[in-house]
Amino acid sequence: MTGPAIRPFLIAALCAFVCACTTPQAPPPRVALPAAPPVGEPSGIAGLEASQLKVAFGAPVFVRKDGTSEMWRYDGASCKAFFFLYPAGSSLAVRHVETLPRGQEMAADAGCLNALRARQRAAPVS
Repeated sequence: MTGPAIRPFLIAALCAFVCACTTPQAPPPRVALPAAPPVGEPSGIAGLEASQLKVAFGAPVFVRKDGTSEMWRYDGASCKAFFFLYPAGSSLAVRHVETLPRGQEMAADAGCLNALRARQRAAPVS
């Protein structure tokens, strides 16, 4: 090996030497995942079409689109609701809802959903 042919060999050897001299990294700390929410959906929510959801709760404050599904967020004074909509025929329909804070019996707190509905009913029509 002479001249230009030796350069790739020297570069590879230098890289191997530098890698051998590095200090081993500690593995990242383990983070525990929170417990899964209780199963079940509040009555009258699962299956609502997008238009029905808007009538009941108003316009969402945030919409996230993931492919053909959407997540709609509604913010109340003391809670937030997250509706997960998936294709159902030619429209989208609610398949799951969660609230923060979570409910006791299921992932959605009925008090939060009722407060959000009441807020929509009280909103002036424009």
